[in-house]
Amino acid sequence: MRDTGLPDLSGQRVLVTGASGGVGSGIARRFAAAGAHLAVHYRGASAASVEAAFAVVEELRERGCVAVAVRADLGEPGSAARLVDEAVRALGGLDGLVNNAGIQPLALLAETSREEWDEVLATNLGAVFELSQAAAAAMGAAGSNGWITHIASIEASRPAPAHAHYAVAKAGLVMHARAAALELGPAGIRVNTVSPGLVDRPGLAEAWPEGVESWVSHAPLGRLATAEDIGDACVLLASPAASFITGQDLAVDGGMLATPGW
Repeated sequence: MRDTGLPDLSGQRVLVTGASGGVGSGIARRFAAAGAHLAVHYRGASAASVEAAFAVVEELRERGCVAVAVRADLGEPGSAARLVDEAVRALGGLDGLVNNAGIQPLALLAETSREEWDEVLATNLGAVFELSQAAAAAMGAAGSNGWITHIASIEASRPAPAHAHYAVAKAGLVMHARAAALELGPAGIRVNTVSPGLVDRPGLAEAWPEGVESWVSHAPLGRLATAEDIGDACVLLASPAASFITGQDLAVDGGMLATPGW
């Protein structure tokens, strides 16, 4: 049931972190639609978390995709390497990694504790470093080219109030991708970032009506992003059409970065 409007990724083995909901599940769906095999990462051990992850896996399987659920709390030491190992065993190898998992608490800079600051950077940046290191090693050991895509944010260059720790971590992802592209290029591994703008989700318009209204009125394309929009950008960067693209940041924001201000 491949979507012929997408590049053909048939047979690619892809690990998507934070894939049990929101943006992550949208990314996983688009990779499945392109023909890839998926390792769907989730974090929590609660019944609700497990159910959400396996619901995504079941949906992908119903579409004809090879999909497995893999759990890891990326805040635990050694969890990143174990997650990559599990994905490799489950899929028979690894061709690509989408670093999507992250957290976005709200806290004014003056009121942010060191513990809160460290947690955001460890989850949103430190775990990506470890995952990318492990994934690149797995790809290199297999002797095949591969790719890594980080989900950053346009806040890497245009921060919002109460998002300082988040914006700093996302800016770090952009530079990590560039540095990793430089060092991993000789091994045939490409590394890029996708930077979403405001992504729609159920209940967002009701919870933050003024923000959504402001975004829609200012964005040149006049709407919010969907999770599938982000997934399509990731699929593009994973495809042969992007075989000479590495160390780049692709904004998926409806043109918001082209505006004078929000």
